[in-house]
Amino acid sequence: MAKTRRSYTLEFKQEAVRLVREQGLMITEVAPELGVDKSVVGTWVRKADAGELGGKPTAPSAPAPALLDDVRRLRKENKVLREEREILKKAALDSRGRR
Repeated sequence: MAKTRRSYTLEFKQEAVRLVREQGLMITEVAPELGVDKSVVGTWVRKADAGELGGKPTAPSAPAPALLDDVRRLRKENKVLREEREILKKAALDSRGRR
């Protein structure tokens, strides 16, 4: 039995891309809501980014400034924790003569 291919309107595709880009939803969340496979929605998003879905190309939204601040803070914290771990490794090695 042959499968029939479904076709979607340009507006439907653009709405799916808008949900992913502007609403911040994941493709895996949007696809089931629309009754479309996640790979299809992913293709629409990639085409929209390249400007092949009609209209101007859409760039992924920039991360919020608060998110960037969190990333910076966590990177600093990670660096400190790595340094502390190295110090503890050396201290354990020195006190027992081995690891």
